[in-house]
Amino acid sequence: MSAHYLNRLLEVGLVNKSLTRITMKILKTNQGIWAGLKITVLSFLLVAQTSSAQTNYKLAASGENNVKVSGTSNVHDWTMNASGLESSGVFKFNGKEELIDVASLKFTVMAKSLKSGKSSMDSRTYKVIKADEFPKIAYQLTAANVTPLQVGKYTVHTTGNLTIAGKTQAITMKVMVTVNSDRSITCHGTEKLILTDYGIDPPSFMLGAMKVGNNLSIQFDLNYTK
Repeated sequence: MSAHYLNRLLEVGLVNKSLTRITMKILKTNQGIWAGLKITVLSFLLVAQTSSAQTNYKLAASGENNVKVSGTSNVHDWTMNASGLESSGVFKFNGKEELIDVASLKFTVMAKSLKSGKSSMDSRTYKVIKADEFPKIAYQLTAANVTPLQVGKYTVHTTGNLTIAGKTQAITMKVMVTVNSDRSITCHGTEKLILTDYGIDPPSFMLGAMKVGNNLSIQFDLNYTK
C-alpha cells in the first residue's frame, strides 16, 4: 500500500487518522530498510571490485634466473654472468587478480659470483669493485608505477637504490613483468650504468693493453614464486 493511496482513503473517510499515521510509519520504516539494503549490497559489490591483496614472493630456485653484465674495451666486448642471486618482494593485486603495484622488492648479487670465464679478468674485477670489503651488490626498490599492456603482462617503471662497491646511486628502470598462469612472476629488463658513478675507475688488463670502457649494461631475467 502506497502513501498516496492511504491519503486518498483518508480523504473519503474509509480509514481514520490514527490508522493512517501508523501505516505511514510502517511504510517509511520499510522504505528505510530497503534503502539500507540497497546501499549495503552496492557497497559490497564496490569493495569486491576494488579490494586488493599483497602477496609475498621470492626468487625461484631455478636455473632460469640470470643476471648478465656486459661491457666494452679497446680490444673486445666482454660479459660476466652472476649466479649468487637472492631476491624477495611484495606484489599487490586487485580483486580481478591484476597486478596494480609492487609494494617492495630487494635484490642482491654476491660480487664474487660474477664470472667471465677468464680467471685473470675475474680477479681484477673483484679488486676493482672491492668485493672483499663489499661482498654484495644490492638493489632496493623505492617506488613502482604499473601499466597494464595485455592480460598478464605489464610495464613497471621503477625507482630504486643500487649499491656497488659501497656506493649507492638512485636509478630508474623499465621492467617488463609477466604474471604467469601458475601465478609465478617473470621480470625482464636492461639497464645501463656508468662505473665512475660508483667511484670505480674502469680497470685495465694485460699490463694496460686492454682498457675497459666506462659504460656497462646489466640484463636480468628473474622468476618469482610465492
